[in-house]
Amino acid sequence: ASDTCPLAFRLAHLADPRARAVLERAAEMAGWPGPDDGSEALGLGFARYKNKSAYCAVAMRVTLAEEIKLLHAYAAVDAGEVVNPDGLANQIEGSILQAASWTLKEAVAIEGDRVAVGGWENYPVLKFSEIPRVEVDVIDRPDQPSLGAGEAGIGPTAAAIGNAASRALGLRLVNLPLTRDAIRRAIEEADTAPAVREE
Repeated sequence: ASDTCPLAFRLAHLADPRARAVLERAAEMAGWPGPDDGSEALGLGFARYKNKSAYCAVAMRVTLAEEIKLLHAYAAVDAGEVVNPDGLANQIEGSILQAASWTLKEAVAIEGDRVAVGGWENYPVLKFSEIPRVEVDVIDRPDQPSLGAGEAGIGPTAAAIGNAASRALGLRLVNLPLTRDAIRRAIEEADTAPAVREE
């Protein structure tokens, strides 16, 4: 299978031209399919916010050694006619960073029957030093009604990070957050899983 399969698969199953446009634009911005030397991986994610609002696609470039490091996020968003392009771009940037923090770090630790973290100082969040470079391309459609953007980048960002990590590992990661321990457990479980026999 070619490295372009994830993008080709999505495009083959998307009839909506606006959905296709944001996905193709994010892939183009990121230089899809990305490097093929094992040093980095690129993942894609797409969603239409609340199934009726803004279209958003995110491509995330990562490295993966002991943990996932975010290098660069590329997003394309279509919210119809855009009244404030800078405000929309800022909204998408914010949702990318919030989703990145949830995807890689955030979890409420429970000990027995209580929450183990007593304050924000001990709650795991993405640090400034861990934030990727973020580029957002706003596709203005003045002939279309304005659409809500809200947190349109949340789902696509989490998917793009997970897909990039899965490409790097050759292993599907499904439990968040994608911490070093979670990745180690997924690798160990894959190594001990019984082989699937093809009939």
